[in-house]
Amino acid sequence: MRNRSLADLDRVVALGGGHGLGRVMSSLSSLGSRLTGIVTTTDNGGSTGRIRRSEGGIAWGDMRNCLNQLITEPSVASAMFEYRFAGNGELAGHNLGNLMLKALDHLSVRPLEAINLIRNLLKVDAFLIPMSEQPVDLVAVDDEGNTVYGETAIDQMKQPPQELMLLPRVAATREAAEAINEADLILIGPGSFYTSLMPVLLIAEIAQALRRTPATMVFIDNLGKELSPAAASLTLADKLDIMEHAIGKKVIDALVVGPHANAAAIKQRIVVQEPLEAGDITYRHDRHLLHIALEHAIQAMG
Repeated sequence: MRNRSLADLDRVVALGGGHGLGRVMSSLSSLGSRLTGIVTTTDNGGSTGRIRRSEGGIAWGDMRNCLNQLITEPSVASAMFEYRFAGNGELAGHNLGNLMLKALDHLSVRPLEAINLIRNLLKVDAFLIPMSEQPVDLVAVDDEGNTVYGETAIDQMKQPPQELMLLPRVAATREAAEAINEADLILIGPGSFYTSLMPVLLIAEIAQALRRTPATMVFIDNLGKELSPAAASLTLADKLDIMEHAIGKKVIDALVVGPHANAAAIKQRIVVQEPLEAGDITYRHDRHLLHIALEHAIQAMG
C-alpha cells in the first residue's frame, strides 16, 4: 500500500456499533458507496430494547445511530427518522427511526432491504449491513461461572467476562462476509469494547472472513474511559488479545490512539498516536482529525 491514501481505496469496511461506528463512517463519508459499515445488532437497552421485548426481531438502535450520523442533507425525512417522542405516554422515549425500521420488518422486508430503503430516503451513499439478520443476544460468563444476559447487564460487570458468546448462534448476513472479502481496509472501533465491538467478531463467518482477508486492518481505540468497569480495566494489549482470540489469528496491523493512551507495550504493529478529540465532546473523535490519522496509518503501512 505504498504511498496510498484513503481516496485510492476501492472498498473500506468499518465494524462496530452505535456512536463509534457512526463517527468513523461520517469521518469517511467522502468515500460514498466505497464505504460499508457492519453493525452490531445485540442492543437491548432504551427504545430498541422495549421494541425487542414487545415485538421481537433484531436490534435496530445501532443501525439507526449510524444512519443519523451519515445524513448530510437535513430534510423532513431525516427529521422524522431522528424524531424521539417526549412526554410520558406509551410512545414516550421511542425513536421514530426505530419504529420505521421495525415496521418494515413487520412488512416482511428483509432487514438489509429495509436499511437500503431508509438509506435511499435519507440520501446516504455508504452501505450499512447488520452483522446478522436473525435476532441475537450477547451473553457472558462472569468470574464465578454465572451467566449474564444482555448488553446492558454485561456493561455493568465489574470484572472482565470469562467468556462472551452470542445466543442463539446466528449466521452472518451474507453481504457482511462478502464486504470483508472484498475490502482493502478494515476498521474496528471505537465503541464499547464488550458490547459494540466484540459481538461482530463472535459471528463465525465474520471471524473466518477476517482470518482470510489480505486487507490492512486498523483498530481505533476509545478516547475516554469506558463506562463499563470490566472494559475500563483492559489495556490496549488486552483488547488486541481478546479480539484476535475471537478472530483466531493475529490480524491487526495498526492502531489509531489518542494522545493519552499508553501504547508502550504494543510491539510489531504500527501505532498512530495523535490528538483526536472533538472540540465539543472530548471522548468523541473529531471527524477531520480521525480522517487524517487513518491517512497516516495507511501511509505508514507502506
